[in-house]
Amino acid sequence: MIKITDAARDKAQELMAEEGKNNSFIRVGVQGGGCSGLMYKLDFDSQEQEGDKAFEDNGVKIVVDKKSYLYLIGTTLDYTGGLNGKGFVFVNPNADRTCGCGESFSI
Repeated sequence: MIKITDAARDKAQELMAEEGKNNSFIRVGVQGGGCSGLMYKLDFDSQEQEGDKAFEDNGVKIVVDKKSYLYLIGTTLDYTGGLNGKGFVFVNPNADRTCGCGESFSI
């Protein structure tokens, strides 16, 4: 399961409304790349694909493709708006190492 904090929920809902994607969900994935080997992918989507895993947490639907799910089990999606950076942050207990920007990781 993937969890979402109140701050991430609020920001995601705000962005969905701004982009006119009120019937969408958050699609989270992992792809090769970044300075640590794997990068997080985050987008709005409205179509589930065969093999997707779907979760609902904190009033938000989150969908993950089957392959990415193995890397993301137990992850929490957060949002920070502080002086040191702003954006969505993945708190992934499976990551052995993350890069300084937090956008890539390795297992």
